[in-house]
Amino acid sequence: MSKVVLITGASSGLGKTTAERLASKGYVVYGTSRRKQQETLPNLHFIVMDVCDRASVRDGVAEALRREGRIDVLVNNAGMGISGALELATDDEIDCQMNTNFRGCVLVCQEVLPTMRGQGRGQIINLSSIGGVMGLPYQGFYSASKFAIEGFTEALAAEVKGFGIKVSMVEPGDFATNFTAQRRISDATTRSEAYGKSFTRSMSLIEKEENSGLHPDKLARTVERIIRSRHPRLRYVVANLVQHLSVVVKQIVPGNWMVAILRLFYKV
Repeated sequence: MSKVVLITGASSGLGKTTAERLASKGYVVYGTSRRKQQETLPNLHFIVMDVCDRASVRDGVAEALRREGRIDVLVNNAGMGISGALELATDDEIDCQMNTNFRGCVLVCQEVLPTMRGQGRGQIINLSSIGGVMGLPYQGFYSASKFAIEGFTEALAAEVKGFGIKVSMVEPGDFATNFTAQRRISDATTRSEAYGKSFTRSMSLIEKEENSGLHPDKLARTVERIIRSRHPRLRYVVANLVQHLSVVVKQIVPGNWMVAILRLFYKV
């Protein structure tokens, strides 16, 4: 029997590529999007869901269960980015970043877990980032949302293992997707005398790295491998060699050294 996979944020980017790959491999995939999407593959179905809205999440999960009767795998992918100086972030920017990336992940997990516990099995894969391992300058609240996912996922793995539920997280580096074009830029930071020049210089580098990043199928293949694994790891770093090494370096060098490395790399 084909596994039923629910993927949030599946209308574009990493979510879309992952949903299409899994559907092509025979999985029954339900992808979520805030707007109605056209279904192009036999095994890929779309559900309208806003991960920031608990009622919308409840309705979306209920629709997948109504059609299939179970959810075997949840891939929490929905997310967005806001760039700017931490000092100048508005309440709306902070709320939007944290609600979409972190709270949305929590809400979907909370809605799916009762079904998985009842089944006595299930798998949850949360998308973090290498920005959830190190605080990226001018992407501070993005990093904060991903750091939160890291802690949440570690705790969740411990809490639900006894119910037969496997929990993993993927820490992607830079990928060539529409994430770059859809990023929100802080107008206040761009105009700031204190941060403006440094911010513009840093963002130019960030966007260059993203646009020349890995192909999304590399992450999709990793998610498929995690689903197929009998004993999946808690963490999977999916990044180029330099970014992969940076995760290792973060674990062994003093904290102020890491800050110096980040300032040098991001030209802050």
